[in-house]
Amino acid sequence: MTMNYETFGLKEVINASGRMTILGVSKVSERVLEAQRFGGEHFFEMADLAVKTGAYLANLLHVEDAQIVSSASAGIAQSVAAVIGQGSLHHVYHPYDPTITKREILLPKGHNVDYGTPVEVMVAQGGGQVVEAGYANMCTAEHLEMMVTAQTAAILYIKSHHTVQKSMLTVAEAAQVAQKVGVPLIVDAAAEEDLFKYITDGADLVIYSGAKAIEGPSAGLVIGKKNYVEWVRLQSKGIGRAMKIGKDNILGFTQAVADYLAQGSEDGEAMKARLAPFIDQVNAIDGLTATVVQDGAGREIYRASVTVSGKKTAKEVIAA
Repeated sequence: MTMNYETFGLKEVINASGRMTILGVSKVSERVLEAQRFGGEHFFEMADLAVKTGAYLANLLHVEDAQIVSSASAGIAQSVAAVIGQGSLHHVYHPYDPTITKREILLPKGHNVDYGTPVEVMVAQGGGQVVEAGYANMCTAEHLEMMVTAQTAAILYIKSHHTVQKSMLTVAEAAQVAQKVGVPLIVDAAAEEDLFKYITDGADLVIYSGAKAIEGPSAGLVIGKKNYVEWVRLQSKGIGRAMKIGKDNILGFTQAVADYLAQGSEDGEAMKARLAPFIDQVNAIDGLTATVVQDGAGREIYRASVTVSGKKTAKEVIAA
């Protein structure tokens, strides 16, 4: 039986710009599909595959080590567990042991968002306890530092259009606080396009989504300091078992990173040019107005914003 999207009665959304999770994120290239097929047709010793692909990616990204995980969300949970357990097998097998008390994860209040699931759910899954710093409209380095206690395991910084953008400390400023108080800084940069910046800014672990800017298959990537990444990798024996990634997506994602570094991401001007025909056609429809808007986090990602200005409601337009 040959299957396509019509087999399941599904409708395809064509050329969705912005790599949104609700639309299935990115399409993948033929080269990535070839790598996935190679993975699906061969056997691998999975622990060795994780180490070898991690070393290969670390070399490409000029970091100490890297680990491919199933998603950026899994990256958050496993990174939190890693910095709490610090390589302890007892912790791996008993991640929620109440005798392990150093579990506080400092998070700017404006970063405690729901990106499809709340950030604090992923932190809790990793065994952490969110401690908010600052306020909904502001968080400075001083606000972050004043919340540090003996039970602080890490600082978590969410770099996303979902978060409050104004009056928030930068990754570099958060890194300075982390270094001053002696805890690691984890940066969730899931949809970000720069695979080098946040390590350069001083982060100890940086998490990316495989299927957003990198345009790979469903996957996540954790890069950073070797000891921290090794602790993340150890989580495959614990909570990471429920988040394991298949060999086909490991190889497909590895190919996607190599291609992304060689080719780069689509620039803003090209994206706006690709949107132009759609904008023109929508604006030719009575009662609809389309404009180009830039991503809320200031990234070079552009989308079409469509508003209903006629007599019909938005729901009636969608139904039509």
